[in-house]
Amino acid sequence: MESGEFSRGRESIRANGSLVFVGNLDVDVEHQQRIGHLLEPLPPEMRHDTAFMDRIHAYLPGWDVPKLDRSYFTDHFGLVNDFLSDCWSQLRSENRLSSIQGRVQYGGALSGRDTTAVNRTLDGLLKLLHPGREAEILDEDVEWAVRLALECRRRVKEQQKRIGSAEFRNTHFSYTMGEDGVERFVATPELQSDDAIAADPLPPGQVWAISPGGLDDNTGLYRIEVNVGPGSGMKIINVPAPGPFRESVRYAQGNLVTQAKDLVGDRDPRAHEFTIQLRAFDNSRTGAFLGLPALLALCGALLGKSLKGGLATVGGLNLGGGLDPVHNAVNVAELAVEKGAVQLLIPISARKQLNDLSDDMATKLGIIYYADVREALLKAMGD
Repeated sequence: MESGEFSRGRESIRANGSLVFVGNLDVDVEHQQRIGHLLEPLPPEMRHDTAFMDRIHAYLPGWDVPKLDRSYFTDHFGLVNDFLSDCWSQLRSENRLSSIQGRVQYGGALSGRDTTAVNRTLDGLLKLLHPGREAEILDEDVEWAVRLALECRRRVKEQQKRIGSAEFRNTHFSYTMGEDGVERFVATPELQSDDAIAADPLPPGQVWAISPGGLDDNTGLYRIEVNVGPGSGMKIINVPAPGPFRESVRYAQGNLVTQAKDLVGDRDPRAHEFTIQLRAFDNSRTGAFLGLPALLALCGALLGKSLKGGLATVGGLNLGGGLDPVHNAVNVAELAVEKGAVQLLIPISARKQLNDLSDDMATKLGIIYYADVREALLKAMGD
């Protein structure tokens, strides 16, 4: 297939010059992912051939394409068809990548063939948005096209990964706009779950956290989301904000201010305003003992850096920078596995408890220990 239909709002555009597949399935997407992969409907010679798949530049899911309206059609098929064919032919000989040189950088997960595929899809999209050579290409158009090209290419890589090839396991595709931009990761939405820990890194300022609970609360999964802007102070937007979580945020703020040089370098936390939201995914509601995850979220937002994907974080803090003990580490680890985590960041004091973790759980979860908040931050960010 030489071309595929793409949509952006009400616009219907066509990418050309790349091998693009439009996926239409006879069953719903969730069922297809359970019984196989998105390329399963291909002929037997192709459906499990990773070498063939690796030459597909993009996979656009058919469920993303709106139904065609009658207003798109005409009775003058020959004239329109010939005219469009000539347009595609002329555009194919042009190149828009030179006009965005240096404006976008891809993350390290992309191989050489991935980069080629993404660039060709990106080039096709930009030519369709800006068919005139002299037109200025805005950053927002570049970013839209980059995200779509990366998502469509990553969807191909995800199918290779589902077949079991170790060569294609790292699909954390990302990009950065400009030299000082924030690295942003691109996901394939049909593989994501809002209440489970995904393998993709969350945006900067967001952290998966597990509260070990206590006498008045259960062990539970949370997501802490922090936004940063000009001003000063901390604001929790949960109404009402649980008392134990307010305490965790106060401890995180105190540690961030007192250890700012070690944690965020020359950035001054007191010159920024932080907006914090706590999202609960279990019966646990208090947000107790989340000081360390809250601190990681604050640091990530201030630094503009994401934590590692698939990571669950655990740890309570006190104002002096000390770490609270985790009394039920095995329960915490089992919940992390249940929620989809592949790594657990937990204080070193829990090491002896985790020796009792079952062999099955131990093979599914990587344990990362830390002794202080700076070590926790460095390991959470993969440095």
